[in-house]
Amino acid sequence: MRRRAILLLAAAALSTAAACSKKADDGTTPVPDGALPPLALNDDSAELMLTWIDDKGDTHVDLHPADVPAAGRAMVRVVVSDHEAGTRELFYVADLSKKRDDGSYATTTMRRRAWEGEIEKRREAYLARLAPPRAPGTASPGERPPVGQEHGAAKVIIYGASWCGPCHQAADYLKSRGVAYELKDIEETPGAAAEMRDKLTRAGQRGGSIPVLDVRGQILIGFSPEAVDRALAKAASGTAL
Repeated sequence: MRRRAILLLAAAALSTAAACSKKADDGTTPVPDGALPPLALNDDSAELMLTWIDDKGDTHVDLHPADVPAAGRAMVRVVVSDHEAGTRELFYVADLSKKRDDGSYATTTMRRRAWEGEIEKRREAYLARLAPPRAPGTASPGERPPVGQEHGAAKVIIYGASWCGPCHQAADYLKSRGVAYELKDIEETPGAAAEMRDKLTRAGQRGGSIPVLDVRGQILIGFSPEAVDRALAKAASGTAL
């Protein structure tokens, strides 16, 4: 009898364990490391910030899937304004070049460093295509002498993001030229994204890449040392707003 009782208890325990293993997911199951929660994305999704990369390595921001051009639709970073997910080390990235059967777009998880690496790769490839052969001992086109302190008063506002390589290049360039600047992260600084959009609208610009630079009222989209130098010279002459 005792042996039979032990066998019955063991069978009951195995049955209970099997039942627990088949418990339905109630939504509290932790998301596996390295993956963001699912994100529903379609043409009607609201409160979006869609960032795509062109073949120069410059990033552009649009608000609606339909606004993203064909050249940038295969890899688009997605930020939803009222979602914290996708704004830190893990990003939502969508392929807007094709729709699923239900009309939605597939999203995957990409690490911040991988996204930054893609920007850097495209930027380096573009610059390599443009760079003429250099004779030994000649200076690089990017090597410029300091501008002098007369531009120090021309404070520049840079609207960018921590993952944006050209944004950091713009900041480094201004620092090397002795120009005071303020960097506003459009994802982290409250009101920065709206402020940037308002300035673009007033300047007659739509969308655009980041960084966006405000040099005393002169709005520059993307980073170009030559464009920055012209804007600084205009600001120093007192002809800028």
